[in-house]
Amino acid sequence: MSLNYIILRNLRKNLKNYYLYVFALVFSVALYFSFVTLQYDPSMDEVAASTKGAAAIGASSVLLIGIVGIFLLYANTIFIKRRSKEIGLFQLIGLTKGRIFGILSAENSILYFGSMAIGVMIGFLASKLVLMILFKILGVDAITKLYFSPMALLQTVIVFTIMYLLIMLMNYIFIKRQNILSLFRVSATSEQQVQKMSFGQMIVGVLGIALIVYGYFVSARLFSGEAMDMQQLMYTMILILFSVILGTYLFYKGSVSFIFNLVRKSKNGYLSIHEVLSLSSIMFRMKSNALLLTIITTVSALAIGMLSLSYISYYSAEAQARESLPEDFSFAQANVKNRFVAELDNNQIPYEEKHREPIYIEIDAHEVMDDMTVGELLFSSVVSDRMVDNIDLKPGEVIFMGYGNVVQQFFSIRGEGPIVLHGLKKTIDQQLIGTTKQGVLPVYYTKGTPVAVVDESVYAELAQDLDSSIQVGEATDYYGVQITDPSHEENAYAIFADLQLKAPSFSQIEFRNNQRSNMGLIMFIVGFLGLTFLITSGCILYFKQMNESEEEKGNYTILRKLGFTQGNLLRGIQIKQLFNFGIPLVVGLSHSYFAVKSGWFFFGTELATPTVIVMIVYTLLYSIFGLLSVWYYKRVIKEAL
Repeated sequence: MSLNYIILRNLRKNLKNYYLYVFALVFSVALYFSFVTLQYDPSMDEVAASTKGAAAIGASSVLLIGIVGIFLLYANTIFIKRRSKEIGLFQLIGLTKGRIFGILSAENSILYFGSMAIGVMIGFLASKLVLMILFKILGVDAITKLYFSPMALLQTVIVFTIMYLLIMLMNYIFIKRQNILSLFRVSATSEQQVQKMSFGQMIVGVLGIALIVYGYFVSARLFSGEAMDMQQLMYTMILILFSVILGTYLFYKGSVSFIFNLVRKSKNGYLSIHEVLSLSSIMFRMKSNALLLTIITTVSALAIGMLSLSYISYYSAEAQARESLPEDFSFAQANVKNRFVAELDNNQIPYEEKHREPIYIEIDAHEVMDDMTVGELLFSSVVSDRMVDNIDLKPGEVIFMGYGNVVQQFFSIRGEGPIVLHGLKKTIDQQLIGTTKQGVLPVYYTKGTPVAVVDESVYAELAQDLDSSIQVGEATDYYGVQITDPSHEENAYAIFADLQLKAPSFSQIEFRNNQRSNMGLIMFIVGFLGLTFLITSGCILYFKQMNESEEEKGNYTILRKLGFTQGNLLRGIQIKQLFNFGIPLVVGLSHSYFAVKSGWFFFGTELATPTVIVMIVYTLLYSIFGLLSVWYYKRVIKEAL
């Protein structure tokens, strides 16, 4: 029997266990090659000019290397341990460690470089699709072509060859350090099994849950409590991260076993076969995987959170543009506005003009604001009801406009109550009758505070009693231009862009496009990186289940001989996989939800829809690996008898 025959025979024998590893490797190579190709694709020049797309994609490719590298090294550790008995048998029949290393290296090279070649081909064919997706997200109107980059190929080969050499180094060290006896014991000692719930483990379990809840509580109050400076904010965020990550580790280390032990005690130790196969197994195994599960959960939460925030911003771009800029086009100077409307007239584009003259005062609003003390004054801009459509106030009535999501986090205003307007020499008592998110002035005028809309007579009285020390720079009026026919909006924006008007000049379409371009690129990168991590982490959990199923195969044989059917065992396995894959998923989704909820208002106007969509898609993709593990267990149970 030649060595070549042994190599090919082992490769065919182990291929059924490696198929998911091969898939993950092919996918990783394809995605990396596609990303690197984008850096060198001439079509990216248009994106790079506005969003620094090539640089961002280049940085993301480095992160991709990190994710894939960790996965490949960890997966190799699992597989080399699974083959420890095989390596021991090779030594028993007289093969040297160097010859055994050569056999494993040859097998790995065929599998690895074969997968890499397939991945490069798929990446080349998919690069056009990836570029089309990116252009679609960014709203770039450009023609894409299939482009092959020799530099991208060279970079891919170098990166994955280095990874292969690291894998070979790991294998060499493993074989060199093991003797024949230890090789036959490796798989038997690969998992730490805890047989008794100690008092210390109970404390760890309770502490893990307490730390997670504390982190959630602090994050929920991050921007709703007292105002913090940047240093305090940074320290608070570090505290939240430390609390949640440590709590997650302790949760897997002790909380899961503690909770399931309580369930077992509630049944007085009388467990059904389904509960024995699910609860007991998880209690005794999850502790040994605590660090791995913590990393998977934390990075999953990070990926889901970042993708949710970028999608919130992308999804809310149009609504946020309307909330930030009250009209389609906004100007601070009459002559600049006149140049623009002259071009609209020349092109026969119908429009309406708005003119508002904001003045700046201080308001005593402590009776309607929870975080304001007596004597503290709120700086605010004021306009009259005559300047705002569909609002007609009586003397003594005030409405706060522009009270959007971000403003609400810094100014907690109740809907109604008495307030006092302060002029230079006198004060005017008013009654706040409501608030609205609708904007009436851009942030350029409001300086981040809500706009007070008052009756025309009150406005005139305030205008005669202005405090010049708080007026913002030169007296500037607001000029808005609203396009009355939506079909002409793009033509009007083209005129606005061509004129290159003097700032400050604003456009809703420009605001929306800029936000979609910036956040769309982030969403694209985070989406693909998150997908890569999902696949690699799902594969790792799947490989762990493969190991467990092989270790428990003898138990299944005994249970089948005792009369339990394949269906009896499979139902217990299904519950077990629901916990094995479901617990990290639910904890990761929970972490990401509280992280997103604490600061989503800085990114957009809609929380629920984008976040739910991201979480559902992530859950569905993640569930595939749980189903694959059940399928693998089914095969093991079938072979057990």
